[in-house]
Amino acid sequence: MELDVVIFGGGAAGLWLLDQLSRRGDRAVLLEARRLGAGQTVASQGIIHGGLKYTLQGLLTPAAREIREMPGVWRQCLTGRNTPDLRNTRVRAEFCHLWRSDSLRARLGMLGARVGLQVAPKEVPARDRPEVFAGSRGPVARLEEQVIAPASLIADLARQHRQRILEIDAAAGLQFMTAKSGAAARVRFEHPQTARQVDLSPRHIVLAAGAGNAALRRQLQLPTDQMQKRPLHMVLVRGQLPVLNGHCVDGAHTRVTITTDNDAQGRTVWQVGGQLAEAGVAADEPTLVRRARDELRAVLPGLDFSHCEWATYRVDRAERATPRGGRPDTATVISNRNIHTVWPTKLALAPQAVQMVLSRLSPPQRTAASHDLFDATELTDWPRPDVALPPWEESRKWYRFEQSSRASRAA
Repeated sequence: MELDVVIFGGGAAGLWLLDQLSRRGDRAVLLEARRLGAGQTVASQGIIHGGLKYTLQGLLTPAAREIREMPGVWRQCLTGRNTPDLRNTRVRAEFCHLWRSDSLRARLGMLGARVGLQVAPKEVPARDRPEVFAGSRGPVARLEEQVIAPASLIADLARQHRQRILEIDAAAGLQFMTAKSGAAARVRFEHPQTARQVDLSPRHIVLAAGAGNAALRRQLQLPTDQMQKRPLHMVLVRGQLPVLNGHCVDGAHTRVTITTDNDAQGRTVWQVGGQLAEAGVAADEPTLVRRARDELRAVLPGLDFSHCEWATYRVDRAERATPRGGRPDTATVISNRNIHTVWPTKLALAPQAVQMVLSRLSPPQRTAASHDLFDATELTDWPRPDVALPPWEESRKWYRFEQSSRASRAA
């Protein structure tokens, strides 16, 4: 089967790219070895960042400059005014809150957050503050950063292009054949159950598999030291909690970032990231849970967490390697002949990552009048991957604190 593009990886970047290629008439398929969105996308907090967290030192940093247009790009898609059409993607919140811990450093950080952004914080008068901030002494601001449900985004894009998405077993039966030039000439894989074999001959291959890019590049005999992984140890809290989406700022850092959703039983769940998740990489689960309880009590004084259950999960951020292992400022694409490896860096940068890839892919070799969108009629019985579950729906140990003791027990 001759194709224009084969995409590996069904996260936000891979599915967004598949949508754009389909719309311009490319014969493209996406191959996924796990569940769609598994790894970084579904584990993310879903905030469409506008760069504020990168300006807390009072400077318009390169990272802030790259991401500041993204909230507007996503809003166009989420309202159906641009493609992909994401009107069926669930928006958890239309805005976030920004508040500071009670310190001079944090006060200066709030001032620096107003530098050069399309989305800048607007202070909320005391009378209009949500009840969750009743015990906060510092200023509270509103930030027009939408929060989406990442699993809903993946399901939305997958529904629109289901016939072009195939499940494969990357650990067995996946082969790449190269031409004398070193370009990838053929992709061969087997049906996960029947061992039926399929050969694809693409003009381009795009690796958008996050951490999985390393294994794919190794199999394609490409360098693997161009990717780095930066780990996070995130915290989950569930119980009778208020809806809260936002960042607590302490100087030049986001002390905690909290987003809210509901689990399958209707319980409120917080995802807690920020500095807590970065510093918590070296901690075990019980230690990080105790640390998170103390941190949330400090940044949201007066809020009762005695009834809550706590859990943690780990996720690696796969990115283009940087000299000192820091966060890249932007999405990145590396091209090796007709093989293009993409790392979006953040969920919000997926549109930018896709545009960078598209700029390196020649248009389909057909006239507009003869565009024939890919028709997988001969693969209608091929298995399609499911969408990954959110972290709080995965089987994991939950902890509950005894009111009379600092110790925690497994719930």
